[in-house]
Amino acid sequence: MAITRRQFVKRSAATAAVVSIPMVAPSRVLGANEEIRVGLVGLGGRGRGAHVPGFEGQKGVTVVAISDADQQRMGSTAEMIQSKYGHKVEQFTDMRKMFDRKDIDVIGNATQNYWHGLSTVWACQAGKHVYVEKPLSHYVGEGRQMVDAARKYDRIVQCGTQHRSEAKFPKAIQWIREGHLGKIKYVTAFANKPRSSCGRRETPLPISDYVDYDLWCGPAKKVPLYRNKLHYDCSFDWNTGDGESCNQGVHEVDVARWCLGETMLPRRVMSIGGRFSFNDACDVPNTQIIYYDFPTAPLLYEVHNLRQAKGVSETPDYRGERVGVIVNCEGGLVSLYRGIAWDNDGKQVQTFTGGGNHFANFIGAVRNGRREDLNAEVEVGHASTSVCHVGNISYRVGQVASATEQRAAVRDVPVWNKMYDRFAAHLKANEIDINTATLGPWLEVDRQNERFKDHDEANRLVQGFYRKPYVVSELT
Repeated sequence: MAITRRQFVKRSAATAAVVSIPMVAPSRVLGANEEIRVGLVGLGGRGRGAHVPGFEGQKGVTVVAISDADQQRMGSTAEMIQSKYGHKVEQFTDMRKMFDRKDIDVIGNATQNYWHGLSTVWACQAGKHVYVEKPLSHYVGEGRQMVDAARKYDRIVQCGTQHRSEAKFPKAIQWIREGHLGKIKYVTAFANKPRSSCGRRETPLPISDYVDYDLWCGPAKKVPLYRNKLHYDCSFDWNTGDGESCNQGVHEVDVARWCLGETMLPRRVMSIGGRFSFNDACDVPNTQIIYYDFPTAPLLYEVHNLRQAKGVSETPDYRGERVGVIVNCEGGLVSLYRGIAWDNDGKQVQTFTGGGNHFANFIGAVRNGRREDLNAEVEVGHASTSVCHVGNISYRVGQVASATEQRAAVRDVPVWNKMYDRFAAHLKANEIDINTATLGPWLEVDRQNERFKDHDEANRLVQGFYRKPYVVSELT
């Protein structure tokens, strides 16, 4: 049953004063057949649509509590769990109250990107194991703190980059590494998902009485919103989101980095892009290209959220795919998402199949008490998410530049030049002036310390911003 306004006010008052980070709490020792009790935080599409069935579908695992700053989302999720799985759940507006429950073993963290870091650190401090959605973090620096929290409190933390649990990917990657197509020349990753305008209101978006807006904002700046929707579109605002190249792109970057065998940031990075056509209240690019200079081979990433051209309903494809990873080798290429390899004559020479269950992998690691069993342990998630972040940082510290300046910046790198050609053609097909695009600088990366060399503005974005008291403190 949906809660009343009176119930909402009562619950909010009970939690509003809670501002401290939870105390470190001992966790239960789990036997092989003992029930694992789960608390879920963040009840949007992933929380309700993936985490609930993902955990409830595992033998001996039960969701016992849920938390969201939006009371309507929380109430409807509780009703769904009662109807589909036959049991009630306790509801918490403030996740910290849920973390205080000593009988909860695991936290499923499907909050929005900007909440991932702090909520995961809190959960680890409260003695919980965590399955946290991608992208792992909102900033490079907080991602490192999430790794440190998992280590300090000896917690098992899985990042929700679920391709790591699909059998076809390690099969394909191993085949490539065996040299069947020669050395890797470069990897192209892409996400050409259609996106629409976030809208631009003349007056601030009214916040429902059923949303605790201070808790909803959490670490982010608490500001009036001029977009049309509160929830999902926060992914397309730098204050609360990380754009398509991180929100979706972390999946492709993760698989590409895995294939390359790279465990650190690239040596240097550069991005070009813009938010074109929409004229809305969001600010992340909807068209973007990024060059990551890795020692093994370059990784290039592109985003095209606009349609192929004016009057066309579909987004552009790359070699017949709209979201994917193509590994370009001396003797042919491999589509990792499709699981197909071709030689240079276009002949199909190998296929790769097999799925997997990322939630099952996590629960198995929790039962065994072995983080080594995880397919996407927090350090892996941090590495992939940070690659996405540094690409975006180049864009964010860039300047609007002429087509001549853009071309000069990419000319000396042939594969980068070719990707820029696609970028330029896409803008032309959509009748967009390329001279309005933002050209990011080449940023040199201090790979060991996860910072940039000699660029203060870029390094401020590595550490990010936190609104007190919702601060990810450095762990010692």
